[in-house]
Amino acid sequence: MARIIMQPSGKSVECAYGDTVLMALEKAGYALPNNCRAGACGECKVKVTAGQFDQGMVLDMALSQDERRQGYGLMCMAKPISDELSIEWGTEDARPKLFPPREDALFVVTDKRSVAERVVELRLRPVGQPIRYWPGQYVTIGNPRAGIPARAYSISNAPRPDGELVLQVARADDGVTSAWVHDSLAIGESVKVSGAYGTFIGDPGVDTPVLCLAAGTGLAPILALTEAALRRGFRKPVTILISARSEADVYGRGLLAWWRTKHRNFDYKITLTREERDGYLGGRVDAVLPGLFPDVSKHTIFAAGSPAFVDSCVATVNSLGARPELIHTEGFFAQQQPVVPDAAHLLTL
Repeated sequence: MARIIMQPSGKSVECAYGDTVLMALEKAGYALPNNCRAGACGECKVKVTAGQFDQGMVLDMALSQDERRQGYGLMCMAKPISDELSIEWGTEDARPKLFPPREDALFVVTDKRSVAERVVELRLRPVGQPIRYWPGQYVTIGNPRAGIPARAYSISNAPRPDGELVLQVARADDGVTSAWVHDSLAIGESVKVSGAYGTFIGDPGVDTPVLCLAAGTGLAPILALTEAALRRGFRKPVTILISARSEADVYGRGLLAWWRTKHRNFDYKITLTREERDGYLGGRVDAVLPGLFPDVSKHTIFAAGSPAFVDSCVATVNSLGARPELIHTEGFFAQQQPVVPDAAHLLTL
C-alpha cells in the first residue's frame, strides 16, 4: 500500500497494490482530468515531485521525453513503486484546479435537433484544439458582429477525445441569442465558442450517495456530471430528480433509461408541475422530495436550474438534513456573465 500526497494541500490517499494513481485518486473522491485511460491522450498529465513510479506503456505524443525528464507522468498508467509519491494536484484547499478559458475557439455545428418543445440540442466539433473543461462547466456562444450577444450554455456531456460539445438551448422569451440558435444557426455553420467557465464541478466522485435536482436545461450540467461518474465506475447510488412543467418539456429520457438499465446504482424520476400523466410524479420538488428522500444527511446534492428553483431545492434539502458542505448549486440567469476563478485555482498550461 503506497501513499499519494497531493501538493500544495498536503492531503493524501492510499493506493492499493496494482492500482494506478488515477484509480487511487478517484476512489478517494478526487477528480483528475482524463479521457482515454490508456496513456494515449495526455489529459491526466501531472508533475511528480517526489517518489518513484512505473509509468507503463504510454505514447510519446501524450508524454514526451522532455516531459518525462522534467518529472511529469500520466496518472492513468502510473503505479507507485515507492512508499510515498508526491504529485502536484489542485489547490491549497484540495480543490481541483480549472483549465484557463479560451476565447473564440472555432467550432462547427455537426448536428442540431429539437429535443423538447422549447429546447434544441447542438453538437459542436472543434476545428483546432478542443476546449478543456470539467463536467458541470459552461461555454458562451453568439455572434456579436451580427448583433447576437454571447450567452452562457452548460455543456451536457463529459469530456471526449474528439472535443465534441453538446449544448441544450432553451428558447427564452425575448432572447436574441436563443432565437438565433433555434431559428438561424444551421448544421455545417461555424461558430465561435469561449470557455469553459463556472465552478459547478467535481463530478460525483464522492464517497456518498448522490442526489441531483434539475429543472429545464439545468439538466445539462447534471447529465455531464453523471456521465463522468458512471463512465468511471462510481458505485454509490446516483439519483436524478427532474422537474418539468409538462411532458413536452422533458428531454433526455432515452439516455437516462439506458443509464438505468446499464448501471444498477443509477435511477431517475420526473415530476410534472402543470399536468398529470401516467408514469410521472406530480408537483414541485419541494412537495415530492420529502416522500422520496426523507433524510438526505448522507447525500451529496447537486441542484441546477433557475435561481428560484435552486433556492427552493436548497431550502428543501436543508429541511431534510443536508450538510451545507455537500450542497452544490448552479442558478441560471438570463444574462449570465462568465465566471473565471483567480490564478491560484487555474491550471498553468
